[in-house]
Amino acid sequence: MKRVAISIKVFLILTIITGIVYPLIITLFAQLSFPENANGSMVYVNGRQIGSKLLGQNFDTIHYFVLRPSATNYNTMPSGGSNLGPTSSVLKDLVLEREQNFRIQNNLKNNEIIPEDMLMSSASGLDPHISPTSAKIQVQRIAKIRNFTPEQTNKLLLLINSLTEQPQYHLFGCPRINVLLLNLELDKI
Repeated sequence: MKRVAISIKVFLILTIITGIVYPLIITLFAQLSFPENANGSMVYVNGRQIGSKLLGQNFDTIHYFVLRPSATNYNTMPSGGSNLGPTSSVLKDLVLEREQNFRIQNNLKNNEIIPEDMLMSSASGLDPHISPTSAKIQVQRIAKIRNFTPEQTNKLLLLINSLTEQPQYHLFGCPRINVLLLNLELDKI
């Protein structure tokens, strides 16, 4: 019986330490050291929260840059990939459908190569970035729909270059551009 009482005391002490004290210390440290990141890197326009720099969201209008496909339609609960493997006929059909839609939407010829990030969903389904190449392919469509002048179109191309993030520590990942931030700047042109 004495061992049971000791086990219960140890359980309660560890529960308090790991379930209350430790999370409070980490939360306090994060809020003091990295408040923007700790609060989800939210983006505000005119005092209104419109999204997060860390999560992709669907831009369902052709007036904006579109993200790479999402197996979860950018739903954070549950996030994840499709789990379709390279030999899946469903995946093959899905990629062909995405390719056809992207070609039609952006008025691309059959011999023009579409970057793979516009055909394949990310592992999380929430990736907020696309490649600079994917963004540049969409420029003509957006310029045409928004009736941009050649100067505005050039400004948009320069904007893509200025918002392109380099690989982390110049080692990890590829150059990428955050679509939410790009679309916010697009509205300013």
